[in-house]
Amino acid sequence: MRLKTVIADDEPLARERLKLLLASDPEVEVVAECRNGNEVVSTLKKAQIDLLLLDIQMPGKDGFSVIEEIGLPHMPRTVFVTAHNEYAVGAFDVHAIDYLVKPIEQKRLDAALARVKQRIRLDEAFATREQLSFVLQTLGADASKDRYPQRFLAKSGNTSSLVNAVDVEWIEAADYYVCLHAKGKTHLIRESIAAMESRLDPRKFVRLHRSAIVNVDHVREIHRDGRAEGWVLLSTGERVRLNKSGWKKLTAMQDTSY
Repeated sequence: MRLKTVIADDEPLARERLKLLLASDPEVEVVAECRNGNEVVSTLKKAQIDLLLLDIQMPGKDGFSVIEEIGLPHMPRTVFVTAHNEYAVGAFDVHAIDYLVKPIEQKRLDAALARVKQRIRLDEAFATREQLSFVLQTLGADASKDRYPQRFLAKSGNTSSLVNAVDVEWIEAADYYVCLHAKGKTHLIRESIAAMESRLDPRKFVRLHRSAIVNVDHVREIHRDGRAEGWVLLSTGERVRLNKSGWKKLTAMQDTSY
């Protein structure tokens, strides 16, 4: 771990003492010294800083004004340094990691640095966990997407056609074939309707009876003729027969508008 550190204090002797105390920690690299709030703001806007040792009372802008201008979400890990105890509550209100009172002792500074390093490790662990979670979710989504065919290859003589799954309105059994009805055309695939059903995304395709599967995105109305039979109206105006089992499947699906 290498902490790029800025010391901000208007007193030269205070800055020198902090540098001397920080020199005992090989993981701390002092990259800048600031004499007032304006210099702190300028430094933070130009460079990526890991740790800011910030005096509260400085000419121009005080420590709290620096945080207000930079914005709390964009501040580096901050340890306040001051000669006055009364600022402690305000320091922790702006999420300072620690609060050091002058004159600063080595033991107290080391404790503050330990807290800073612990916070960095926790932040990194959390970020890694979030990244891993995102990757797993993405992979899971991709795996789910790849699990079901996104298009079908339908052959007719010497010609083959690619039919997008989203364009298929319904699928009809025809002996050893299935007919894909899509965009006003019919495409034959040599496959049983049971085999086709097993390959389709059940969140999108529902088998209405033994000879028909519909794409729920193309269903506009559901009609019942008695308790056992019925039919659905598709976006194309076509009607497809529906049995009791198919009706239950359709009405049980989540996120429908029926």
